[in-house]
Amino acid sequence: MYDFEGSSGDGAGHTGHGPARALMLLELPRWTVEYGASRVLDAAQSVAQTVSLADRDLGAGRPVLVLPGFSAHDGLTGRLRGHLRQRGWKVHGWGLGSNHGLTERIMTGLPQRFAEVAARYDEPVSVVGWSFGGLLARWLAHEHPDQVRQVVCLGSPWRAEGERTRATAMFERSRVRHGIVDNAREIVDQLRGPVPVPLTAVWSKSDGIVPWRGCTVDEHDGSDGRAPAENVEVVSSHVGMVANPLVLSVVVDRLRQDPAAWEPFAWRNLLPGHQPAEHPADRTGAAS
Repeated sequence: MYDFEGSSGDGAGHTGHGPARALMLLELPRWTVEYGASRVLDAAQSVAQTVSLADRDLGAGRPVLVLPGFSAHDGLTGRLRGHLRQRGWKVHGWGLGSNHGLTERIMTGLPQRFAEVAARYDEPVSVVGWSFGGLLARWLAHEHPDQVRQVVCLGSPWRAEGERTRATAMFERSRVRHGIVDNAREIVDQLRGPVPVPLTAVWSKSDGIVPWRGCTVDEHDGSDGRAPAENVEVVSSHVGMVANPLVLSVVVDRLRQDPAAWEPFAWRNLLPGHQPAEHPADRTGAAS
């Protein structure tokens, strides 16, 4: 994220706060494998018709808004959105081009886009955010708690101790080129507060861009009156979070949860033959 304290200068000083350089260098080849694997699995399921009719309606027409990571755009979240759409969700990209951070365009356009999607449905919208997109998802939940069903963050370093990453220099260059809203620090302080809707943080110790500890959340099951929050560890690259087959399975499992009867994540629930506690009713809707 941004170097709000001004302690990393041109970005060179933050390298000790991020993942090992070897992990960073392996990001692209790992993403290639993860993306290819998920495409092959989805294609094989379609050909063999192993995506059952029940699985094809897991989303029951419920809306999902997917937010890309920093410097990314809707094209890079297409694998995730296609996977969810195949299973019955009405999935929407953010439609704002490349994510240049807390710019005036994004901080004005994102609430407008969210309002546009929410207006199409008679129910709250789930928000899935990748990397910095997850921080924006947290912010939307704070701003519109009655309209956000749940938030799923994929490799999103929201904690202050995870602020300096391998991408910090990119944030600082973007601030010079694209600007930043005057209340950027206040927005970050707000999104770091307890999220008022169910929250799942998906993170990987082999992340090559952001420090995984900064992506974890303080877990609670909702029994104390707060919205449930949980961590799910996966084996994934950072760039591959929106294509990795394990991550896609986790996102599907979490989005199918009923916020009023939340069940904690368990890998055994993804085993073939497992029957979910909730069978969503048929719904219809429109998606872009």
